[in-house]
Amino acid sequence: MPRGRTTIADIASEVGVSIPTVSKVLNGRTDVSESTRARVEAALERHDYRKPVATRASGHGVRLLDLVFHAADNLWAQEIIKGVEQVCGPERVGVVLSELGGAHRPTQEWIDDVMARRPLGVLLVLSGLDPKQRHQLESRNIPFAVVDTQGEPPAGVPTVGSNNWNGGLSGTRHLLALGHRRIAAISGPDDMLCSRARVDGFRSAHDEVGVPWDPALIRWGAFDAESGYRHGLDLLDRPDRPTAVFAGSDYQALGVLRAARELGLRVPDDLSVVGYDDLPISQWIDPGLTTVHQPLREMASMATRMLLTLAAGGQPPSTRVELVTELVIRASTAAPAAAGGRS
Repeated sequence: MPRGRTTIADIASEVGVSIPTVSKVLNGRTDVSESTRARVEAALERHDYRKPVATRASGHGVRLLDLVFHAADNLWAQEIIKGVEQVCGPERVGVVLSELGGAHRPTQEWIDDVMARRPLGVLLVLSGLDPKQRHQLESRNIPFAVVDTQGEPPAGVPTVGSNNWNGGLSGTRHLLALGHRRIAAISGPDDMLCSRARVDGFRSAHDEVGVPWDPALIRWGAFDAESGYRHGLDLLDRPDRPTAVFAGSDYQALGVLRAARELGLRVPDDLSVVGYDDLPISQWIDPGLTTVHQPLREMASMATRMLLTLAAGGQPPSTRVELVTELVIRASTAAPAAAGGRS
């Protein structure tokens, strides 16, 4: 059967079930046996079935968008939520928030719930879907998009991110321009695209001015304060400690600041610290944090607009968007003491 021409009746005939049974599977109903559901899903995938757009609406007439975080218990996630709400509020679209407990892929149970809700779309933040899950949403004509991808997204998946490589480059360039020559980097998990890109920018900043970077000063961890604190203690307690730290998130930078304080180091007199994200808290801590501004609200708003356009049957101007990052200089960075910094 040609792509796009397969009907529910065709699927039902091939599998040997009734048309209402296929309809129940498509609508995420639970009153279908697991073996029957698996056979229907396999047939839908074989024929690349797509539910007609005109027949799909959010359950009970309620317009919903599913927002999925790998972790949502921080200020970073709040910025994303605000960006989504800036678009969904005026459009009178409700937002269903899910948190994956640190995982980067939702469970099948979550997919089943989404198919039952039939939202206008799904927005995944630092998370993604496996091929089977993607097809399950595609077959129901539930569009999905990704903000700040965990890895390289599949072709055709709408994606909004920021220039993480340039963020790492600009933050490290600033430290090098101040005269620092022994700089550490603490980034997120090494299996995340944004973590690797920021460290690549860190290395490139060193390479362009001919300053060697020390692999022993590059650390990988979670994007949280605990990781920054733990790595900060280890880096700053060594006899050849760095004079500056580029942190992959503002939370990691907060952990580094605490580690420095416990070790009796003054910021920025003895140690300069650069963060990443420019969360609202970064301008209120003491000293104010020099950080790379990542336009989180704009990223979320743009991805949400993409989803609503797709849900309406349209096509966004671009499905791959990378927004600009910008260094915000505050009081946590200065020249090292040996190069004329404060004493």
